[in-house]
Order: sequence, then C-alpha cells, then structure tokens
Amino acid sequence: MNKLILGLVMALFLTPALAGSYKPLDVGKLPESKQTKLGLYLSAPEAFKMKTDGGAKVVFIDVRTKGEFLFLGTPTVTDMNIPYMEIDEPASWDQKNGRYTMAPNSDFVAAVNALMARQKLTKNDPIIVMCRSGDRSSRAANLLQEAGFAKVYSVDDGFEGDLDKDGHRDVNGWKNADLPWAYKMTESQAYLR
Repeated sequence: MNKLILGLVMALFLTPALAGSYKPLDVGKLPESKQTKLGLYLSAPEAFKMKTDGGAKVVFIDVRTKGEFLFLGTPTVTDMNIPYMEIDEPASWDQKNGRYTMAPNSDFVAAVNALMARQKLTKNDPIIVMCRSGDRSSRAANLLQEAGFAKVYSVDDGFEGDLDKDGHRDVNGWKNADLPWAYKMTESQAYLR
C-alpha cells in the first residue's frame, strides 16, 4: 500500500513537469503562413488520435524532405513520405532564408493520388499532412484542396514544433508531445521518385 501511495505522489509531482513543456497553438491566432483554405487544423496529439481512431480510412502524409524524413525520424503512424518541397539539384543557396534553395515537388499531387488509389480511398476521405512546423503542410493542404481533395488537415505544430525565444524547437510538435515516432522507416513509406 505504501508503494502505491508513493507511486501516486511521484506521478502527481512528475506529470506537470513532463507535460508542461508542450503548448498547443491557438487556432484562432495561427500565423498566415500556417492557415489553409479549408481551415482544417490538428495539433500533433489530435492528429495521432484521428489516425489511430480512423485507421486505414485516414491517410497520414509526412510532407517533409526525404532527408528530414530519413534523418530526423517520423511518426510511427505515417502512411508515406511525399515531400511537398525538396532541395534543388544542383544545390544553390537561398540568401533571404539562410538555407539551401527549395522548390515545390512537381509530382506531389500525382503521388498523393497514387497513394489514395492504392489504399482504395477517394478525394472525400480525410488526409493529414505534416511538416516540420506547420508552414509547408499548410501549403501542401492548399495544393491538395485545389486538386479536389475535400478533407485535408494540416498539423499546425508539425513534427518538431515551433521555435522558442532561443531558437530551439521545443515548444510543441509531435516529438515534444511525446507521441510515438521512429528513425526506422519502411519501403512502403519511402518516396522513391
């Protein structure tokens, strides 16, 4: 009995410390870069719940680059990595943003269509798109909406989340919500184009 009480007391003290770092976004205050035409948003925990409750009827697409997907990990519930943007080849420098130049993936919509067909789903079935922090996923959601998809949800805090005042991505996002993710991926998740 003493061990049970001690365990409960420790859980009460530790839970706020562990759960206190994740801060979901206020959808009413989303920056313009994260807003979509459909206005369908999920936090990382909501996306996990929707995918696990909906199973095969909900498609979960990681729209980050192949490098991000491979080296930073991905949610274990990801159906496929289909990059919305990729680093230009040959590589060049984006002076304004201080990074490699990236360009939209011209095959993005076709690859999503192919994934939906393989899973025997239609443009009316729900799709969840997620990037690093919610900016690219919002643009990917808009592109899919323009292509006729009716239920595209953008994960507004992404895989790594938003930056804190010191420039670290430890505010929100999939990883900071302690949701299941892995470095290991399967061939069926890989974007091989």
